[in-house]
Amino acid sequence: MLASTLEVCRELYNDALEERRDAWKTCRTAVTFNLQSAQLPGCKQADAALGKVYSQVPQEVLDRVDKTYQAFFRRGRGFPRFKGKGWLDSFTCPQLGFGVRGSQLSLSKIGNLKIKLHRPIAGAVKTLTIKQGW
Repeated sequence: MLASTLEVCRELYNDALEERRDAWKTCRTAVTFNLQSAQLPGCKQADAALGKVYSQVPQEVLDRVDKTYQAFFRRGRGFPRFKGKGWLDSFTCPQLGFGVRGSQLSLSKIGNLKIKLHRPIAGAVKTLTIKQGW
């Protein structure tokens, strides 16, 4: 499930980047984060794999695309690249959709994962990033 979530995130990243690039090449219009995130419900209906991912994960992928695109215009060089297989090695769950109970990490739409807590968690966990290394 983790690998399929990463693959869905990679495909969404590439599609969002392609949409921005094509809109600029053809119409000289900028596609914004708000416009792309408004399209997500329709994308979920069209793509069953996207519907199996927790709802805030694709929003975080679109936010990542937006940040890299803004950094490109700020620097003026290094156009954002499409991600090939194995290039995208993490996904982020902001706010909700996860919980830690003992030695178990519970992820929405994925299930429970066994974890090793090396130190106690202090405070409230607001964001969780899963990085490939399993």
